[in-house]
Amino acid sequence: MSWNLSKLVPRSAPLILLILTLAAAVSFAAVSHLVVRFTANQQARGRKLYAQGLADADAARYDDAIDAFRAALTCDPTNSQDQLSLARALRDSDDPRRLDEAESYLIALWQRTPQDAAINLALARVAAHRGSIEDAARYYHNAMYGVWNSNPDANRSKARIELIQFLLKKGASGNAESELMVLAASLPPVPAAHVQAAQLFEQAQDYASALSQYEEVLRLNPENSGTLAGAGRAAYRSGNYAAAQGYLRAAVDSNPRDANSRPLLATTDLILRADPFHGHISDAERNRRISAAFAQAEKRLTECAGQTNVDLKTTTAPTASPLATLQSRWTSAQPNLARLRSPAETDLPDSLMDVVFQIERQTAEICGQPQGLDLALLLISQKREAATQ
Repeated sequence: MSWNLSKLVPRSAPLILLILTLAAAVSFAAVSHLVVRFTANQQARGRKLYAQGLADADAARYDDAIDAFRAALTCDPTNSQDQLSLARALRDSDDPRRLDEAESYLIALWQRTPQDAAINLALARVAAHRGSIEDAARYYHNAMYGVWNSNPDANRSKARIELIQFLLKKGASGNAESELMVLAASLPPVPAAHVQAAQLFEQAQDYASALSQYEEVLRLNPENSGTLAGAGRAAYRSGNYAAAQGYLRAAVDSNPRDANSRPLLATTDLILRADPFHGHISDAERNRRISAAFAQAEKRLTECAGQTNVDLKTTTAPTASPLATLQSRWTSAQPNLARLRSPAETDLPDSLMDVVFQIERQTAEICGQPQGLDLALLLISQKREAATQ
């Protein structure tokens, strides 16, 4: 019997091998199926956690968002979107201790895809949180010229506007103006885009460029009262009072409840009625304006002296006040008013108005911003001074 069994074993070896192979294949398939199911379950769990993290981040629940994104990464440690979202949540949590961790995630992502605009924008915002103008500008520019997955033009414009707002906040108005010029040159013919550019130019105190943007909006939508007010305000700030008067009057007519434009219009009207250097007025009108301004300056000087308890008659150093010195100069110049009609006195209008302007500037420094005609004269003085620089 043992001899017969030994004879049978070699003959059944292929069958046993086949059975073992089939068993191994079935086991491998079963394990593979379990791995696939486990992976699918992990991915599904990761997607759910990621969605929860986004919802928490949108609601500014950054601690919860961070926990959700960290958990999502345990399901898929190499998921770049999870890493980017975690870095954003760490950054936006306003915890300075988390900025370093956020930056480390973003730098690792940037090293893999340095042209990715979204990663560069995230790094720019980290730099902005730190207050670093140089780093923020570099990453914002990388974002502008990087690769966007969708809406590249809109995203590039948004990144540039963010950079401009950051530069203005940091007081780097020169850099902001350079970026604004680039932005303005590529704006679409959409009123809202030009209004935003105009407001940014105003923040940069480039009122002439702001006016140009508001005028572009008015070409697209001439009846907009808010834009008329913006154009009037920008023209007023830039010293273009003739244009300011037209825009501000139109703004007030369009919206009688515009409480901001009305006082600007009143001051603009005063400026245009009081400026002796305004073109297209007669010599008689010029002389009348100079005489009125000269009298107003002395009134302002007296009122300011009363507010500060200064004796305008005390002109002896070292106790003399600047106001008393100005009073002495005004008194010395007063007799010259009678010679205004003389054709030979070509320099007299300038010298008399120099006294007026000096009084208005000095009293503004000592007694604060004036009102009414004094404010008009002060603004004429500033425009005159800017024109000679």
